[in-house]
Order: sequence, then C-alpha cells, then structure tokens
Amino acid sequence: MKIRSLAVPPSDAEVDAWRAVLAAARAADLPGRTGPARVEVAGRLQVAPARGRAALWAEGDGRGVAGLLLFTDGANDHTAFLDVLAVRPDARRRGVGTALWARVREELLAQGRTSVSAVLDAGGPGEAFARSLGFENVLPMAWYTQEVPELPEPSGRPGGPEAVPGYALHCWPGLSPDRHAASLAAAHGAMEDAPSGDTDEKVVSWTAERLHAAQRLVLDRGGRYLTVAALTPAGEVAAYTELVLADPEGTRAMQYDTVVVPAHRGRGLGRAVKLRMLAQARLRHPGLRYVDTTVADENTPMRALNEALGYRRERGAAVFQVRL
Repeated sequence: MKIRSLAVPPSDAEVDAWRAVLAAARAADLPGRTGPARVEVAGRLQVAPARGRAALWAEGDGRGVAGLLLFTDGANDHTAFLDVLAVRPDARRRGVGTALWARVREELLAQGRTSVSAVLDAGGPGEAFARSLGFENVLPMAWYTQEVPELPEPSGRPGGPEAVPGYALHCWPGLSPDRHAASLAAAHGAMEDAPSGDTDEKVVSWTAERLHAAQRLVLDRGGRYLTVAALTPAGEVAAYTELVLADPEGTRAMQYDTVVVPAHRGRGLGRAVKLRMLAQARLRHPGLRYVDTTVADENTPMRALNEALGYRRERGAAVFQVRL
C-alpha cells in the first residue's frame, strides 16, 4: 500500500482530495453533520501552524489521510498532536489506517518524539482504532452545543442584561488591540489551573506576541476571531471568552477559552462574557446558528455555567495519548 508524503503546503487538488476523505468520514461517523468547508480545510493545510511544523500524508488511492503537528515551542519538543487520521468508510478494515499510522509513528520516532496525543469522539471507530494502537484516555471531556438565540429585546439595564457592576465589557474582532494584549495574555495564564489530565504536553507561557500569533493564524486561514473581555476601571482583563468561525459563511462556530482571573471569580463574569459573546455573534454573523465547545468532565464549574446558559451535551470525547 502506497502512503505518500504531501508537500507543505499541499496543492489545491490535494486539498480537495483531503476534504473528500474528511467529508465521507464525517457523514458516516456524525450523521446529520455536513463535511468541513473548503476554506477551513485549505486554511489548516496551506497555512503553517503557529506552534510547530505540520507533516501530511495521503494514501495513494485517496482512501485516507493523516496530519501531524510537531511542536517546536521549546517546551513540547518531546511530544506531538495527531490532528487527523481519517479513512473513507468504504475503505476501513483494509489496512489503510494502519499504514498511515506506521508513517506517522516513523516520523515521530525520527523527530525524537516520545508521545503523541489526539482528540477523539468517545465510542466511535476512532477510539477503537486508537486503543488498538495503545492509546489511552488521559482526559475525558464532551462536546457541548448551544443554539444562538435571537437578539434579545433591550432590557433597560445599563450595559445590557449581562453587565456586572465595576466592570466594562469590550468586544474585539480580529487581533486584540495592542493596549490590551499584554493583560489578555496574562489572563490566559489562568488556564493553567484548568484540568489537563495526564497529557505530556506542557503549558507554554502566554505573551502578547503569542496571543497575536494565535489570533493571526485563524485570520490567515480565512476564519474570524472574536474576543469579549471584562475590564476593570484600570483596564485590566478580569475575564474573557473567544469565538472562532473557521468558515465565516457557515452556521457553526467554536467557543475557545473562557477564563476568569482568580482574583475576580465569584462575581458572574464568566456568565457575563459568554452572554455578550452570544449577542455579538448573532449581531456580527447573522447566519450563525450553533456554538460548539468542549469541556473536561472534571471541570464542574464550567459545565454548570454552560448548562445554565443553554448548552447541551452532544457527545462524549477525550484526549487520547500513546507513549512511544
């Protein structure tokens, strides 16, 4: 069986073939979900990642693909992330996935990596295949989905129904303003106390430069990036949440991090930034209908907040990892 390495970035024809595999796999594994948009697939394949180097492979007859992110941030040069390993449903159990994994593993060992992780749906064919290779569940989580509500009627409350006394809510599309980037990067550091399970990936310190690089990557890949932050009177970021539309014309978006800095917890800021985000999402993207997010099972406070806001659990998932 021929597994070929793709040039990085791959050609447009290779992008289309890659997307066809993902669309077929998603139709079988997640009925009712449309395949990824071309802008999303092309962006991920043709724009270099911010934290590392991509390696891509495809089965010679177009029956499967694999993509690996090799971290180069200094703290995680010992590990990697398997971004995708997908096989067309009509070609499964014929050795395609095993052949792709052999090439992935060969690259990992050649680069001196001692482990690799992946995010997989629980109970699906991906988990079964990963476990057969020795992967273990190191962080149980779940996918949650919320329908974007219609724009609310004016409440008469200064700042809207999501306002919290003593804080101002601000919304930034695209890159965060330079004057707030350092404070927002510092707030990202509060994610260090979020559940991370038994993963080998280490937390990397956030800086204004790293923050802008992450935001710019989404934009360069054709997506949209929206940040809502709660600021103190001194301009300090006390809480924030982020929304990413990989396909600006699509109906689904991803909510990235939602963080409240420890000194400001217990005041309703997590709820406030999420509510403002929903209002801004509908205002700025009228075609948006759903917001998806993942939450670790042990993150009880965030699960409770999401449930109160209308998120429903859609399916289980987990971070799986294998040590080589």
